Amino acid sequence: MAARQLSDAAIPPSKLAHVVMRSAHYEQAKTWYQEVLGARVVFDSPFLAFLTYDDEHHRIALVNTETADPPAPGSTGVDHVAFTFADIGDLLATYRRLDRQGIRPHWCINHGPTTSLYYRDPDGVQIELQVDNFDTDEQFREWATSGAFAANPIGVEFDPEDLCARYLGGESEDSLRRQEVVR
Repeated sequence: MAARQLSDAAIPPSKLAHVVMRSAHYEQAKTWYQEVLGARVVFDSPFLAFLTYDDEHHRIALVNTETADPPAPGSTGVDHVAFTFADIGDLLATYRRLDRQGIRPHWCINHGPTTSLYYRDPDGVQIELQVDNFDTDEQFREWATSGAFAANPIGVEFDPEDLCARYLGGESEDSLRRQEVVR
């Protein structure tokens, strides 16, 4: 048997597997993630639930902490968790579906690299639903080094209803994803 060696170099993980969140609104949070992400519950107990939306055994884990206090505003911790959709049509269809159910984004912004809708789950955790605005890493690098990011590192807010109307009117996805055209 040949001897094995272990690398001393940093080895990046092969994927981000899941996010675990504590929830003081456990039942509502399970329903919310099922609705927002199209997730299904694959394990459920009074204390812990695993949810997934793909072939991973779980992408979201919720821990029931109904007696816990929410984090204080301005405290350290995770700011948000982002989920990427295949294209802007899928993102806008999700926006419309959620809007009909009274689930509305609190912030809609084209960051440059992404067009993003930010929501708050029942515990106030920010969830970003996004679409990538560049088709390749090279396009992103060109944009990031062009000075556009330095000039506006946050992005440009937009009205999702306006974006839907433009999409339904046949405007190209490239045009809809460009930061300077988003109104």
